[in-house]
Amino acid sequence: MGLAALGLALVSAVRGPIGAIYVLLALIGAARAFASPSVSTVLPQLLRPDQFANANSWLATIFQLASVTGPAIGGWLIALRGTATAAFVFATAGQLLFVVLLLRLPARPPARQTTTSSRDLFAGFAFIRRHPVFLAAITLDLFAVLFGGAVALLPIFAKDILGVGAFGLGWLRAAPALGAMSMALITTRLPPWKRPGRALLLTVVGFALATIGFGLSRSMALSLLCLFLTGVFDAVSVVIRLTLEQVLTPDALRGRVSSIHYVFIGFSNELGGFESGATAALLGPVVSVAGGGVAALVVVALVALAWPELARLGPLDTLRPFES
Repeated sequence: MGLAALGLALVSAVRGPIGAIYVLLALIGAARAFASPSVSTVLPQLLRPDQFANANSWLATIFQLASVTGPAIGGWLIALRGTATAAFVFATAGQLLFVVLLLRLPARPPARQTTTSSRDLFAGFAFIRRHPVFLAAITLDLFAVLFGGAVALLPIFAKDILGVGAFGLGWLRAAPALGAMSMALITTRLPPWKRPGRALLLTVVGFALATIGFGLSRSMALSLLCLFLTGVFDAVSVVIRLTLEQVLTPDALRGRVSSIHYVFIGFSNELGGFESGATAALLGPVVSVAGGGVAALVVVALVALAWPELARLGPLDTLRPFES
């Protein structure tokens, strides 16, 4: 990712071809495919199981803080210099600093492999299929975000429905991240959930209701509140799902299971944007967003019926990895 950022800086400085930008963006996407799962696999090597939830809350807080401040700093640098070169140079420096910090992590030998190479390709899928609680959690997130996401349609709401223009769009875009950051920070001070599965179901219900409220709103203040709440509920869902993955997965399978988890996340986000745009083209943006929230409520009901063990799940810090 550092090399890709450096390449983007060079393309910006010499006004290189647009094709080079696409190649570098593809390189960033490929790097993220390795980087995102590795975060979830590193933490269990450094912490005790009872520390996972708190660590994930801090991780979510920092991620949302970066999501809010990063684009703002980048935009300020572009405005100051009149070009994106400086912003990409700073991004390169940040990635290199991150590499230096990673080199200070304690070395841990890899977990002993117990499966043959021909089976390793599907070991993560087999593990998730054998453990319905985790399958229920990621299925709930997949379809709730697929139907309930409203981010792709924010420009339409800002321009045509709320009439707040580009400045208002900036606030609408930032509201979910601010909500997620606030809730993740609060979560660091909360005791462990006694019924995390039930909490997960309720947070997705809250996410769906907030999405419906945003879709029906004609007030900027109410729209900001609803988007803020979607971030609040999503932060709780993220912390519970990541912690559940970390406490249930044995060391030998952490990378594979985490990779599949992030495939679910990426699939729901990207396809959710397509779904929002397609339904908005057919039925209008209001029906697309509000109807998506209703569909998310239906998903919660179906998941609760299909996997009743999710609602009965006990405290996360009492769970242990499944080796089979």
